[in-house]
Amino acid sequence: MNEAIESATPALCRLQLGVALRRLRTDKGLTAAEVARRLLWAPSKLTRLETGDNGVVEPSDVIALCDIYSAAPEDRAVLEGYAVVTKTKKDWWQSALYRPVIPPGFKAFLSLEAIATQLHTYESEFVPGLLQTNAYVRAIHQRAHAGLGSAEIDRLVEVRMTRQEVLRRARAPLKLSAIVNESVLRRRVGSAQVMRAQLEHIAELAADLQHFRIQVVPFEAGAHPGMNGPFAVLRFREPLKPIVYLENLASAGVTRREDDIDRYEEAFSDLQAMASGHSESLSMIHNAIKEF
Repeated sequence: MNEAIESATPALCRLQLGVALRRLRTDKGLTAAEVARRLLWAPSKLTRLETGDNGVVEPSDVIALCDIYSAAPEDRAVLEGYAVVTKTKKDWWQSALYRPVIPPGFKAFLSLEAIATQLHTYESEFVPGLLQTNAYVRAIHQRAHAGLGSAEIDRLVEVRMTRQEVLRRARAPLKLSAIVNESVLRRRVGSAQVMRAQLEHIAELAADLQHFRIQVVPFEAGAHPGMNGPFAVLRFREPLKPIVYLENLASAGVTRREDDIDRYEEAFSDLQAMASGHSESLSMIHNAIKEF
């Protein structure tokens, strides 16, 4: 296995593997159903492999697919290497400490966020997760998950704080463009002190991180494309295509459909045009700080 693969995260290996396997299949002119039938697999198994949804990929499954696709020896070696990484390494959210408190749909998002190059997110009610302070996160979970014990809430807070490392990773930090409704600045979460510290944190990040941009949609903007709810669009290095993440009270998940991606990217562009600019938005944040 080459050094680049050995140093890659399991999440990246799963996605790279899925893209490559799908390309090999389509180049061979085979449908997913035909391949699954040859291998006596359930069709959903091949779908999970091609979308990177499997936590672990068996090298023997990759070998079987490469045989059907008549993959070149160098391609086989790379793809088997990806599979080995998924079996021998774990992403941080797969640890026994965090696994019980992370819903399956959110695990899918974490694996994507960890390898994304850009994140465009709109939030109507909350400060975006990558910008939240420890106290703000705790206040949210104490209200939203009243039945959880302090240990579980501690783990949920740790998950949120660990996620934020993508903004400060030494190699290619995530480029974050966040748009929030003005109500996010006005709605007190926790005490006034918690809210004031949260807004100050956003302002500090904006000053420290050149790859972070914040915009606020003011009340006076009226109706806007984000009124149907929050969303996030993630972009990756080629050949991985963008995805959209959606979350509500009952469920969470990602969509890779091109028409969905186009729709949400257009909505984000419209929001960028309607929202106050970065500097003006920071002024709105500083004014809101004075009110707490």
